[in-house]
Amino acid sequence: MLITLNKSFISFLFMLSLVACASKPVNTQKFTLPDNSQATTQVSANTDKVLVIGSIKLAEFLDSERIVLQLDDITLHQAKENLWAENLEQQIRRGLRSRLSSQLQKTLVVSDNRGLKQPSWTLQLDIEQFQGHFAGMAITSGQWQLLDAQGNLITMSPFTIETTLTADGYPALVRALGNNLDKLAEKIANEIPHR
Repeated sequence: MLITLNKSFISFLFMLSLVACASKPVNTQKFTLPDNSQATTQVSANTDKVLVIGSIKLAEFLDSERIVLQLDDITLHQAKENLWAENLEQQIRRGLRSRLSSQLQKTLVVSDNRGLKQPSWTLQLDIEQFQGHFAGMAITSGQWQLLDAQGNLITMSPFTIETTLTADGYPALVRALGNNLDKLAEKIANEIPHR
C-alpha cells in the first residue's frame, strides 16, 4: 500500500510540475519590417509603365510566423517568442511596393493590376534567405524575375544582400532585414530596363 501511495504521489508531483511549466508566462514579442523612410506617397500622373508585384515565394523554413536565425553553417533556428506580427510574404510585398514606388518615379507600382487598362510588367521573387546570421548580420538572398504583359521573361537576376547588425537582439535584426529590403529595391530599380 505504501508503494502504491508513493507511485500516486510521484505521479501527482509530475503532473503538477507539467502544469506549472505550462502556466509559466511567455514573453512573446511581435515585429513588423520597418517602413521605407524615404517612400513618397505621390504618384506621377504621367507614368510610363505599370509594375505589378507578383508572386513572392519564400523558402519553406521562412514561411512561418517565427523569425529565423542561422546558428552555424548548417543549423537554422526558428524563434519561439520572437515572431512576425503579420505574414512575412505580405510584409515583403508591401515593403517592395513602397520602396520601388519611390525608386521608380515614372512607374506605377501596384500589388495587382485589376482595373488597370494599360499593359503591365510583373515582378516575381524567390526568397531563399531572410534571416539572422551567426556572423552578426542579416542576410537576404534569392532571385527576381521581370515578365512582360504576355508573361515572357524580360530579365532575371540573383541577389545576396547582407547588413551588419548595429546591436544585439531581434529589434536590430528586424531593422537590418528592412535595410536589406531597401537595398533589394534599389538593385531591382537599377536593373529594370528603362524603355
